Amino acid sequence: MKKLTFWLSLPLAVISGFALQGAFPATNFWPLAFVGVFLLLWALLGRGFWTGFIIGTVAGATFWLSLINWLTLYLGPVPWLALGILQAIFFGFGAALIGLAINRGPLRWPSRWGRLGILSIVIASIWTLRESITSVWPYGGFSWGKLAQSQSESPLSHDVAWVGTAGLSFIVALSATLVFQVLREKKRSLLVVPILFFVVAIAVPPVEISISGTTNVLAVQGNSKAGLFDHGQPGDILQDHVTGSLPYAGEDIDMVVWPENASDVDPLQSELAALMLTTVSKKLDAPIVAGTITNTKAGEYFNSSLVWSNGLDAQYDKIHPVPFAEYMPNRELWRTFQPDLVDLVTRDYSFGKRPNVVDINGVLAGVAICFDITDDQQAYQMIDGGAQIILAQTNNADFGKTSENLQQLAIARLRAIETGRSVVNISTVGTSAIISPSGETLDSIPAYQPGAMLDAVPLSSSVTPAMQFGRVIEWSIGAIALVGLLLILLRRKP
Repeated sequence: MKKLTFWLSLPLAVISGFALQGAFPATNFWPLAFVGVFLLLWALLGRGFWTGFIIGTVAGATFWLSLINWLTLYLGPVPWLALGILQAIFFGFGAALIGLAINRGPLRWPSRWGRLGILSIVIASIWTLRESITSVWPYGGFSWGKLAQSQSESPLSHDVAWVGTAGLSFIVALSATLVFQVLREKKRSLLVVPILFFVVAIAVPPVEISISGTTNVLAVQGNSKAGLFDHGQPGDILQDHVTGSLPYAGEDIDMVVWPENASDVDPLQSELAALMLTTVSKKLDAPIVAGTITNTKAGEYFNSSLVWSNGLDAQYDKIHPVPFAEYMPNRELWRTFQPDLVDLVTRDYSFGKRPNVVDINGVLAGVAICFDITDDQQAYQMIDGGAQIILAQTNNADFGKTSENLQQLAIARLRAIETGRSVVNISTVGTSAIISPSGETLDSIPAYQPGAMLDAVPLSSSVTPAMQFGRVIEWSIGAIALVGLLLILLRRKP
């Protein structure tokens, strides 16, 4: 492959960013993830560190600003630009390091198989390491937009149960990198290498999940005005979910699952809200899992999920509140830039310390509130805690009819396969769905209409290889990236 001029590399970087974004919902054409990686590698061919950083930042800005444009619906351009550009800068640094590997790696591994094999692995590892770092840093990270998350409905999706989210991102990056390196070798017969790798990745059998039984779940989508900018009177959201649940009285129900903030009045503080929950639980003869906002005497606020029958049975408080949405880090610093937006976050939610696994009628359920479902560490905690099912409660009302809810649903689907657990993804406004451990949609409710799903949902206690070894796989990939870069940088230029 020929090195492009810097000015041709820039538009190629833009195309790369749009291709990557097109692999995610709503476009959801998963092969574009491979195209996006390949085009970025081509744009980095022959570039130095800082020109590689510029090209990578351009690609990253194109990708991120188009992927998360749902932030602009009510909040305007400032938060969208701030988050998108921050992520683009991280993307740019990752691309700059990949550029060093592409251009100096062949000097470290001069043999054909060194260039094709070792170097491709190092490049894919750098990509995956950058995703791993930005998923946890800064402010707890933003674990969105990973290559793996574009593959929730691809033939590779079942691989995530073997190698975890980081491992699947690595497979996607390595597949594209192998094609790129083969074309650099100008030997078409070598194309059998990436083709064989991809075929093997697809042909790996799904992890066998042992189903230990089922639980009858009623999941209710109230289609409430539940957003920060589009809301009704206090108690309206609770009433919508009560109304959506009561028609199922007399059905065989083991648990009722309502979304995040479904009880917009805290039943721990309001006798009326408590009475409503207790009444519905008695009529349906099943405990209710309801999202609400709780607070303590010390003045701490939590985004909570309550298990309620004749009172409070169990409680989970969101472990990882979303920065700049559920709490404002360094409030005074950021207030100097955009005081109106910072002041929209009127209260800072505290970080929960309760386990994210609760007992519901004898079933151990992992609870994920909104963006919790993207957090790999919380998935490990659920499985370590014995979760047999995952309840993903969310409120997508502030993102309207954008692709945000579909992107989140794709992440939930991948999480179901990775953990080997059914996921009940229930939203105030949709899109809600019940997903089996194999990633199959068992039931769903379209966005922006009231509805409910009553299904016998599979339970499992199987531990997938991803949950058993996923941390080690991710750390190993990161170690390969760091060692590979070190070996490349220590070799002097000829």
